[in-house]
Order: sequence, then structure tokens, then C-alpha cells
Amino acid sequence: MNKAIIIGLLFFILPFGVFSQEINDEISLTLKAGNAKELAIYFNKNIDLNIPDNEGIFSKIQAELILKNFFKNYQPSQFSMLHKGSSKDGAKYTIGNLTTTKGIFRVYYYMKINGDSYLIHELSLNEEEKDK
Repeated sequence: MNKAIIIGLLFFILPFGVFSQEINDEISLTLKAGNAKELAIYFNKNIDLNIPDNEGIFSKIQAELILKNFFKNYQPSQFSMLHKGSSKDGAKYTIGNLTTTKGIFRVYYYMKINGDSYLIHELSLNEEEKDK
């Protein structure tokens, strides 16, 4: 009986773990490519956005346009994931570095399960301090 419960739990838990990893990989690719349209697919209907010259809560469409402009001015060349984790309630977060033509940005995004998929609720891109 215990074996059946464990197997049942694995079938329930594993897809979310694999699914969230696939989403993380896809988000990494969209950041590296500077593709705001593809990135916005993973946005919640409203998103807390914190990037240079734009900070606040925006609709999914507004956030996409803001990021499109950001990527136009700061063309990305690389994204590297540094750390990821989850909270007790199942929310996921990822921290990484986005290398652009005008510097390196520390990226943080926070995802929560919404229905059957994870969506980004918060996204920050903060410019790393340059060496003096």
C-alpha cells in the first residue's frame, strides 16, 4: 500500500519538477535571445517589473512592450543561470546574469503555479556595478 502511494506521488510531483525545469530552460533561451514576445508567454496577467527606467506593476502586454524596448537598447548576448530554488508553497525563483551590449544585469524572476503551469509574477533586471 505504501509503495502505491509513493509511486502515485512521484507521478504527481515529477511532472511539475520537469515542467518547471523546461520552463526555466525556455525562459533562459528567451532572455539570451532578447525575445520579449516569447518571454511574455510566461507572464502572469499582471507582473511586478523592475528594470532600468521602469518599475511597477504592469499588464502582460505593457510588460512585453517595456522589455522589447529594453532588449532593443541593451542587446543580450548571454544568459547564465546562477541559482534556482523553491518555497514551501511551491513557488519557484531563479537568479542569473544577463550579458548585454551595455553591461551585465542580475536577473531575478519569481514564478507561481497558475492552473497547470508556472507563470512569472515578478521580474527584475538590475545592472551590476562596474569595476572601478
